[in-house]
Amino acid sequence: MVVTGSSFRANQSRYVGAAYRGEEVVVKTRVGCFKVVPVPQSETEDSYDLTEEFRGSILEAMEALEGKRQLRPAEKLSDELHSANN
Repeated sequence: MVVTGSSFRANQSRYVGAAYRGEEVVVKTRVGCFKVVPVPQSETEDSYDLTEEFRGSILEAMEALEGKRQLRPAEKLSDELHSANN
């Protein structure tokens, strides 16, 4: 089925449900046509594990306190974060 963008917005759950049931749903808008298809949950899960990041940071701090590691200066970390977000 082909639906307009405004119809899709007004009846989103209806069309998403149709796509989930295997029906072909195409949304026609001013900028183009888009197919609505279900995506497996595994493809939408964020692979970034914040718990592991915290665990690693705590281990680094513990090693620094024990004299086994030298931590990077805060300025260097700030620069790394800034460049990663650009």
